Amino acid sequence: MIVMQDVRIGTAFVMDGNGYVALKSEFSKSGRNAAVMKLKIKNLLTNQISEGVYKAADKVEEINLDLRPMQYSYNDGNDYVFMDMESFEQVEIPVEQLGDTIFFLEDNMEIEIAFYEGRAVTVKLPINIVREITETEPGIKGDTSGKSMKRAKIASGYELMVPLFCEIGTKIKIDTRDGSYVERVK
Repeated sequence: MIVMQDVRIGTAFVMDGNGYVALKSEFSKSGRNAAVMKLKIKNLLTNQISEGVYKAADKVEEINLDLRPMQYSYNDGNDYVFMDMESFEQVEIPVEQLGDTIFFLEDNMEIEIAFYEGRAVTVKLPINIVREITETEPGIKGDTSGKSMKRAKIASGYELMVPLFCEIGTKIKIDTRDGSYVERVK
């Protein structure tokens, strides 16, 4: 058993007899009110996404998902196909189930896929990935503070905010948990 306060992005747990995985997790404590967790969760079997506010002290049972190393093969339009690195078995996961994860996948990328009751439910990406900027406004010389931001796009079409000094062709590190810029890669 874990308390709701310990639920982070990617944590799988049982609540009300159903299995869920946390997509977003935010702790909140204000004034006299009790501490609460604002969660965006996905039902592991139905893929239904819901949001709610829960008491931070509530207890839930943590689920240990079966993680298997796999390699991203291709997208056939409706499904993303992954290959098991040991048995060479292929697993298909629908686009809707992957969400924003699709923007960070690359051909032949090695990742982990979580299985719940024998069914592939989610993809576990590395925390940081390196991608090249394909579209952005021209950079401003001399601004290396990183506090002013502008919109940029990577090859997959994903848009994020980057510092003004980043230009087309700049390699950047992206946090896959929230899709944010981390740093420029030399």
